Amino acid sequence: MSPPASRNPGERIASAEPLLGVVFDFDGVIADTERLHLQAYQDVLRERGMTLSRDDYQARYLGFDDVGVFTAIVADRGSTLDHGELDRLIEAKGRRFTALVEAGDVVFPDAPACIERLAADLVLGIASGALHQEIEDILNAAGLRDHFSAIVAADDVEHAKPAPDGYTRAVELLCEALGRAPSPTGFIAIEDSRWGIEAAVAAGLPCIGVATTYGADELPGAAVVVPGLADIDHRSLTAAQRGAAAPVDVRTPPVHNGDQ
Repeated sequence: MSPPASRNPGERIASAEPLLGVVFDFDGVIADTERLHLQAYQDVLRERGMTLSRDDYQARYLGFDDVGVFTAIVADRGSTLDHGELDRLIEAKGRRFTALVEAGDVVFPDAPACIERLAADLVLGIASGALHQEIEDILNAAGLRDHFSAIVAADDVEHAKPAPDGYTRAVELLCEALGRAPSPTGFIAIEDSRWGIEAAVAAGLPCIGVATTYGADELPGAAVVVPGLADIDHRSLTAAQRGAAAPVDVRTPPVHNGDQ
């Protein structure tokens, strides 16, 4: 069902609870970095005689942080890692990932406009399985860092996704910025994987799924699923807050620019 032609795409819809903020996942939502993480894992594992296919990564490992990925891959091969070897793998992967990021612009083209649009009257945070410095570097390079009041990364919490720790902490920080008691009420999560959606829902946040990494039918638990960040505005946020179930067409009409 398409939005009524008379409705402004950005218009708020009356809701029992006011919208306060949005907590974004990072990889696969703001930054097109999932492919770079995979390549970095593949390069590091290849040096140790192991392979990792794209299909296996997406089906089994994508939702984990670096510790979880390496631990699970090695366990699936019937082995274990001591702390020293795990640290060396993580460090090597981090160096390779940084080199890949520095080779090009990795922020999704529609991310800056979405972030700026929502930041106009909502507080924004990030809850990610990436490392904190990786997130900071990419946001700073894209000129987006100042829009976020809270960044919670894998190295900021004890338990990474699909545990809810990252979202719980991000909400605490955003509530602190708003001067209110910690509560997920009024906050929406944006995720691209079932692991992330599971984490957000466990923390009490309704979730919008963006089909950038997986198809809409592979994002169970999302209240609303959209193609990408260009389709997220107050209408889609409120639909998620109400717990609207797919299929709900929350896409906004295309904007036709005049002559440049």
